[in-house]
Formats: sequence, C-alpha cells, structure tokens
Amino acid sequence: MSGSTIRALSRSLLDLCRMRKLTIATAESCTGGLVAAALTEIPGSSDVVDRGFITYSNEAKHAMLGVETSTLETFGAVSKETATAMAFGALEHADVDLAVSITGIAGPGGATPGKPVGLVHLAVAARDGRIAHKECRFGAVGRSNVREQSVVEALKMLTEMARGPQPPIKKRPRAAAHRPHPRVSRTPRRSAGKRRRTSRPSAPRASDS
Repeated sequence: MSGSTIRALSRSLLDLCRMRKLTIATAESCTGGLVAAALTEIPGSSDVVDRGFITYSNEAKHAMLGVETSTLETFGAVSKETATAMAFGALEHADVDLAVSITGIAGPGGATPGKPVGLVHLAVAARDGRIAHKECRFGAVGRSNVREQSVVEALKMLTEMARGPQPPIKKRPRAAAHRPHPRVSRTPRRSAGKRRRTSRPSAPRASDS
C-alpha cells in the first residue's frame, strides 16, 4: 500500500467531512498517531481534525479515554470491546462528530494464544450513536505493513461513517408467480353419425365327434 493511496483516502475523507460539516478525533494504540498524521498532512485539515489520543499503554487507555480496567483485564487491550470503548471514549473527551480507534499487535513480538501478530481491531463511533467495528488479521507481514494497512482501514471506515446512515432498502413485493394451467389431454370426440361397432361373439359351433 503506497503513501499516495493513504494521501488520496485522507483528502477524500476531509472533503467529505467539510461538505457535511463533520469533525474527527483519533484514538490510536499500535499505529501511534499515524492516522492523525495522515490527515494533518493535508493542508487545511484543521477544520476537520480536532485532536488525536495516542494511548499505547493500558493505563493511558484508562486515563485518557475512560476505558474500564475490567474491560482491559477481561478482554485484553487488543479486542473488539476495547476498541469500541476507545472510540466512544474519544467522542466523550472531544467535541467531535466522529472518532476512530485502533488497537492491535504490529509485531514482531507481542503475540499471545489466539491473538497472533497482525491482529488489529478498529472501531468508528458517531455522535448519533452509530458504531462500527472491524477485525483485521493482516498476518506477520512486518510491523510497518501492519501499521500502514491499519491506517488505510481506519480511513475507509471513517469515510463510510461520514457518509451517514444508509436508508433501509425496501423490498419490492414479489409478484405472484404465473403458473399456466396444465393442459388436460382430451380424447377426440367421435362424430354422432359414426358409432363404434361392437363385435358380437359368433354362435358356438357343434363339436365334431
């Protein structure tokens, strides 16, 4: 994934947020502020980007974002529950419309049973209560690649959330299936004038003795 892709995604997101008058905050762990850096790389981004939280340790997640200690102890720092709590915490601690969170294992170490290197949880929360979560398993592709791909996913998720809730798709009622009536084969009628002759049994012959 090239830097030009990240730059294009960032620019597109910023333009969308300006159009819809939305502001953003980031809460990052394994990416260490790369999402905020990608957005603020674009000139004029200050009208959209409000702030970024770099919460690398569990203590920082609790102190800066209000993630419950019980959540961290029960599910771990790299989990859906923690990512969701980080996103909502960023919303509560910043006067913004959207917040994205990232927590994962970029490697090369840090893997635990069930949580391999390359596992990343992302969440995006909106002021109107919407929340989206995504689990990515990038694999052991290298620390830089895991972080870069995480940034791309975060920008895509923010863009999707910035577009707003999608109206439900109304299903059109199915038309009743037209089933042709089965054709009943009819035997042709015989004309009234022609009657079928019935064969009469011949009279019994006397037996020859």
